[in-house]
Amino acid sequence: MNQNSQACEAENDPQRQTIVVNPRQNNSNGAGTAGFVLALIALFLGWIPLLGWVLWLLGLILSFVGLFNKPNGLAIAGLIISLIGVVLLIFLFAGLAIFGSLMSFN
Repeated sequence: MNQNSQACEAENDPQRQTIVVNPRQNNSNGAGTAGFVLALIALFLGWIPLLGWVLWLLGLILSFVGLFNKPNGLAIAGLIISLIGVVLLIFLFAGLAIFGSLMSFN
């Protein structure tokens, strides 16, 4: 038997199996991860007037966009952290406004 006849026999062999390997799909959510990271950074840098506000807003937007992609766990966490940060900023501004109005009466 030569090589050609062995190759023909191998092709016609009913015992051979064809294995199809599907490439692994990339299960990442870039917008959700970026929103989470920006929300965490803004949580620590929120006391810097302009930088913290911009980071919180970007974290909120990117986390909201990341909710529509799978997996969305980090997007949910980033959205919650960003919303807590925005509420804290509102309370901070309200407190400063009240403090400023009380100081102007004295």
